Amino acid sequence: MREPLEQARVRDSRMSEKLPTLDQIRTEIDRLDADIQALISARARCAQQVAEVKKSTDPDATVFYRPEREAQVLQKVMARNQGPLHPEEMARLFREIMSACLALEHPLRIAFLGPNGTFTQTAALKHFGHSVQTVPLNTIDEVFREVEAGAVNYGVVPVENTTEGIVTHTADSFLTSSARIIGEVELRIHHHLLVSDGTQVESISRIYAHQQTLAQCRKWLDAHFPKAERVAVSSNAEAARRIKGEWHSAAIAGETAAELYGLNKRHECIEDNPNNTTRFLIIGSETVAPSGDDKTSIVVSMKHNEAGALHHILAPFAARDINLTRIESRPSKNDIWTYVFFIDFEGHQDDPRVQEVMAELEPRMREVKVLGSYPRAVL
Repeated sequence: MREPLEQARVRDSRMSEKLPTLDQIRTEIDRLDADIQALISARARCAQQVAEVKKSTDPDATVFYRPEREAQVLQKVMARNQGPLHPEEMARLFREIMSACLALEHPLRIAFLGPNGTFTQTAALKHFGHSVQTVPLNTIDEVFREVEAGAVNYGVVPVENTTEGIVTHTADSFLTSSARIIGEVELRIHHHLLVSDGTQVESISRIYAHQQTLAQCRKWLDAHFPKAERVAVSSNAEAARRIKGEWHSAAIAGETAAELYGLNKRHECIEDNPNNTTRFLIIGSETVAPSGDDKTSIVVSMKHNEAGALHHILAPFAARDINLTRIESRPSKNDIWTYVFFIDFEGHQDDPRVQEVMAELEPRMREVKVLGSYPRAVL
């Protein structure tokens, strides 16, 4: 046994000789930090040059944010990532660098369904980074109006949830709005039961949350607070704000609201579905060029109710092997007992196959409205 033990000691000794010291590692980290900082500064100077070129060629240029370009950059970041950081974590770091660089060109104002601390604000910051100015608004209609009026550059609105389905206010706003979809972002939704420092947990008799959140946590609430009154409010952030002065109340909200209002997480991740995810749309006024991995959203209204009407809508997509990612029906605002269909599918409106579908649909339908073509969510 002595020989193997001695060999092990020699091997460990050789390994220890090869390992750098802690001071050497820290020196290397400092050197790398300096290199990274210099490269970020060089990238920022390039961003400033981009703004100068745009203004020199078009003095009235107002579009500095290019969704398709940013999606392509993030896709390349993830594709060339070799670890140890996860590709999405690396992309998030670049997202913030790009956000700061874009702010040098033109600071963006982003409207979202408020108040501060909502999941919609979290989605806005996930998509645009933290170097933008977020503007909370009271309703989805207001977000659309501010974008149409040019008071903000873009807006962020929820459109569907894996548990509760379509957000009807967003869908209905597209029927009358001229705003276009220029991007999407998906956000995993984690709900926490929040309490304030003065809350007497054993006496909780009222729980505030948005109506959809209460539905998404129904089973957990039935099991843990079956007798507590469930009060639906305009947003989870509003729920968090309300309990600051109520010793017998709790709120259901996310991490952002907890931090904003200084609340404690009594129970974490109480959503019934662990894969609970909400999809948000980015709305603007411009048309987005192809990125190479795009989706298109349209709304179709039929001329009249007829047998096989839905088949007539879907058949052109199937014939050209175009994958549908969502289809929803909503009551038409024009006639009673008639419906419009919201359809999302893979591809860009400039793609020849998509143009063929549009050409086939338009003569047969009352209206085919393209809501926008945009890059598929990267993060």
